Amino acid sequence: MKILFARLWQKIFILVVVLAAIGYSTYLYLKPGQVPDYILYEVEIGTVENVIAASGTLEPKEYVEVGAQVSGQLKSLAVEVGDLVQRGDLLAEIDATVFETKVMGATASLENKRAQLEKLQAESYLAEERKARNTRLFAQNAISQDTLTSSQTDVKTINASIRAMEAEIRADEASLEGDRATLNYAKIYAPMTGTVVSIAVREGQTLNANQNAPLIMKIANLDVLTLRAEVSEADVTRIQPGMDVYFATLGNPDERWNSTVRQVLPTPEVVNDVVLYQVLIDIKNRNSRLMDSMTAQTFFVESRAEEVVTIPVGAIRDGRRGSRVVKQTAPGQFEPVPVEIGVRTRTQAEVISGLQVGDVVVAGNRDDSKANARAGGGMPKGGMSDNRGGRRGGF
Repeated sequence: MKILFARLWQKIFILVVVLAAIGYSTYLYLKPGQVPDYILYEVEIGTVENVIAASGTLEPKEYVEVGAQVSGQLKSLAVEVGDLVQRGDLLAEIDATVFETKVMGATASLENKRAQLEKLQAESYLAEERKARNTRLFAQNAISQDTLTSSQTDVKTINASIRAMEAEIRADEASLEGDRATLNYAKIYAPMTGTVVSIAVREGQTLNANQNAPLIMKIANLDVLTLRAEVSEADVTRIQPGMDVYFATLGNPDERWNSTVRQVLPTPEVVNDVVLYQVLIDIKNRNSRLMDSMTAQTFFVESRAEEVVTIPVGAIRDGRRGSRVVKQTAPGQFEPVPVEIGVRTRTQAEVISGLQVGDVVVAGNRDDSKANARAGGGMPKGGMSDNRGGRRGGF
């Protein structure tokens, strides 16, 4: 009898130990941190766009570098950096003493030759009269043939001298016009309406225009600027004129500027073995907030869907039968739902059909190891952690 009771207590003890082990194992499996922690995302309305990122520099679309066409000492500057000038306004003046003297000399020489021409014309009149008289006398046998021939020769000689003098006068007139133009170059006028953005010289500085035109200042129209963006050869084929683009400057990243592509330049620039193509974008400089040489972060819009149903890309399971998502039908209950996907980026996707705003889908698993083990989009099981108030689309 005692042996039976001993065996019975032994079995009870073993059962208690087994039950305790099972309970402890269940506790370890179900304790916090062991339950799969899924990221749930509430479907919402948003904007999805595919962009090509690049950096660029702003510059005036219309500008001119004003140089000196004559050599000499810079007598005066009539403007300062930042001044708004109109076409034809006086910008600077070079000492014109030498040019004025040359014009005066050329004018006096021209007047002298005009006086000589008048003298030759008077002599030509006299020679014509003698020729006519000798012709009449020769007809009456009053003079010899030599006398008549001499008077005819005088007329031709004087007329030739007149033509030569007229040619010299025309040459001197052209030379004088050139000297006057050179004199006018001593005063430098604005070739366009715009803003003086830089001045490269100072009053009193000597300018040498014999080799090339020395730069005096730069005038630019700052109402319209051009963004010169540098795009890699891997992306440039996807950019076309008229393509939507937006950018922000480094100094004000929260202000967005919208425009379109004007031109893609065909010749690249190679920088450290990297081939970059320049894309030109024109932008109206509202309130003059943009400045020359500003750096801008640029985004070329390949595709865009605004005010559409969006979900994270991590929620999409692509297969042979199309795209699917795992939708929460009730707390702790899920089912796969086919969806039609539109515009897709690396993080978000447009849902054309299959989901509505307010639906909740599984966007991922915070436990990377278990997420990797379930790669292929299996249905979630067990307890759920609703993160609708936390990270939206983060995974």
